[in-house]
Amino acid sequence: MMAEVGAGGPRLAELLALGRRLWDELEASTEPSSGASAVQDKVRQGLDALQRAAAMVAQLELFSENEELEEVASADLKFMLLPALLGGLTLKQVDLSRRREHLESAREHFLRFLKLCRNYGLGSFQLPPSTPGEEKAESPLPPQDPTQPNLLAMAMSRTAKIERYKQKKELENKLASMSSSVESGTADEDQIREFYILQIQKWINTSLEEIESIDQELVILRSRDAARQVRELSWDPTGPRGPSRPARTPLKPFILTRDAAQARVFGAGYPGLPTMTVDDWYEQRRKQGIVSQQGFGEPGSPSCPSPPAGASDEELQKQQQETKEEEDDEEALRKARDWDDWKDTHPRGYGNRHNMG
Repeated sequence: MMAEVGAGGPRLAELLALGRRLWDELEASTEPSSGASAVQDKVRQGLDALQRAAAMVAQLELFSENEELEEVASADLKFMLLPALLGGLTLKQVDLSRRREHLESAREHFLRFLKLCRNYGLGSFQLPPSTPGEEKAESPLPPQDPTQPNLLAMAMSRTAKIERYKQKKELENKLASMSSSVESGTADEDQIREFYILQIQKWINTSLEEIESIDQELVILRSRDAARQVRELSWDPTGPRGPSRPARTPLKPFILTRDAAQARVFGAGYPGLPTMTVDDWYEQRRKQGIVSQQGFGEPGSPSCPSPPAGASDEELQKQQQETKEEEDDEEALRKARDWDDWKDTHPRGYGNRHNMG
C-alpha cells in the first residue's frame, strides 16, 4: 500500500522519521530539567509531526480490523508505532495545570496502540481497561476478603512485571544488533519486517508500564482535586453555609473605673482616653448582646446569687455583709501573694544599697 499523501507537503515517512528523531533526542537529552524551553520545543515539534502523520494514516486506512498481520506491507509496519510515540511525547509535557488532561490523553494513545497490536496478534498480553479503575473482565479471580490484600493479584502483577522486564532487555539487544543494517539499507525485507515487529513488541511492554503508572497518578490527582473542591465549597461565601455571625463593633480604648468618683478623677487631665464605670461598661456590653442578663454582677449570677424569696431586711443585710467579708478576704489574700512575689525578686536591703558607691 502506498504510504504517501499529497504533493508539495511532507510525506508520511518523513513526518514519522522526524517524530522518531525528536523522541530519541529527548530520551538521550542531558538537560537538567524537562521544563527547559529547548526540551519543550522539541516536544511540541514532535507532537505536531506525529499528529499529522496519524491523520494521514487514518486517511489512507493503512490498518484494518479485517486483515491479518501478513497482509500488512513490511514498510508500513513502522506506522503502527504512531499512537505509542504520541503517548510517550504527550507525557513529556510539563504544564502542571493540564497534567491530568495530558495523562488521560497519553493513556488513550497507549491504549489505542495496544488494541491495534492485539487485533493483529502481536504480543501476548492482557489489555488494560478502557477507563482507569474499571475491573478487568478478562481476569476472573476467586472471591477475596475485601479487608485483606489480594495476594494472588499482587503475585500475578509482580510476575508480569518481571517477565516484561526480561522481554524488554532481550528486545533491546536484538534491535541494537539489527539497527545498523536496517538504517544503512543493507537489510533484506525479512530482516526489515522482523526489526519493525521487534520495535512494536518493545513498545507494547512500554505502553503497559506507562498505563499502569498513569492510572496510579490519576488516582492521586483525582483525590487532590476532590479535596480542593471540598475546601473551596466550604469557604465559598455564596455556597450553602449556616447563618453568619453578626459583626461585632470594635471597642475603643478607655479607662475602666470602679465608680463615678474614680471616673471623674481619671477623666481630669486625660482627655485622650474616656472613662467608664463598671456599671456603665456592663450596661453597654449588655445592650450589644455580649453579656446576658444573668451575667457577671447581676442578681442571680454565680458571682451574686439571688436572695431567697421572702427574706427580711436583716437577712439581706447579713448576706451582703458576708459577701463583703469574702471579697475583703480575697483582696487581702491577693495583696499577701503580691507582697511575697515582690520579696522573691527584691532581697532584703535592696532599697538601702541602691545607687551606693
